[in-house]
Amino acid sequence: MLLEHIATELDLTERHLIVLKKVIEEGPIGILKLAEVTGMQNHKVRYSLRVLEQANLIRPSAQGAVPGDSVIKFLQDFEREISKINDKISRIREIESTIPK
Repeated sequence: MLLEHIATELDLTERHLIVLKKVIEEGPIGILKLAEVTGMQNHKVRYSLRVLEQANLIRPSAQGAVPGDSVIKFLQDFEREISKINDKISRIREIESTIPK
């Protein structure tokens, strides 16, 4: 129960990253094409596009989604942010290992 929310957020993040990757690789690209190439349902692609647009990672164009202004910074910061998450996971594992069973 404590970890379900984290797992859900990781699933969403993975989906958003897959959509972002396809926009970077194939943009401009529309919802229907994104759904086809990712195997995701249209409504899930639409939600990911909205999240990515709010983060300035993509922007809409007449031909479909294209990379946004914040992509370069996001990719530069990605490894550092993942390292922070991994550090937190390590600390959580240490705590869990000390809990009496």
